[in-house]
Amino acid sequence: MINLLVAGPGCGKCQELSEHAEQAARELGVPYELTKVTDLKEIMALRILMTPALVVNGSVKSTGKVLSVDQIKIILQDAA
Repeated sequence: MINLLVAGPGCGKCQELSEHAEQAARELGVPYELTKVTDLKEIMALRILMTPALVVNGSVKSTGKVLSVDQIKIILQDAA
């Protein structure tokens, strides 16, 4: 199972990144669990300075931008 975490204040870009991450995992057919972190202290504890951020299996993969579904698929294939 791949653990996906989207960190951000809950803005539109954060929501879009969450949707893209879920779509990528579904299209690849990989089991996943998605968690959203909106608390600033938790985000800082992850050493994330820009949001939205995508964390895959505990490793920060992207910060400060919304990745496309295809970009996330590449990350997930490497993580599987």
